[in-house]
Amino acid sequence: MTKKLILFVTVFALFTGLALAADITGKWTAQVPGRDGQTREVTFDLKAEGATLTGTVSGGQGGGNPISEGKINGAEISFVVTMERNGNTMKQSYSGTLAGDELKMKRQGRQGNPVEFTAKRAK
Repeated sequence: MTKKLILFVTVFALFTGLALAADITGKWTAQVPGRDGQTREVTFDLKAEGATLTGTVSGGQGGGNPISEGKINGAEISFVVTMERNGNTMKQSYSGTLAGDELKMKRQGRQGNPVEFTAKRAK
């Protein structure tokens, strides 16, 4: 009986985690603060496949940049966006927490302090 209960709880937790991960799929928009103090609208087009996150980031300082190293762990996500500008390669790391139709995000670039913002599910 104990083995069946453990198996049930394990399977339930797995499916609950996958269902939560699936909630991230879709378009998200955010007003992201820039270096000049102005905000820019950024669109995140995200797709969850199990524990893997794929998609693109558009707007702000670039358009349609693919996500790499995308991961989902319950309500937590993380990914990297690599951009080319004037012959220079820049990487930005993103992390976030899903809470309903809001995605609390943090972006870390090579130039110092992280930028925090909230993305909302596009209607």
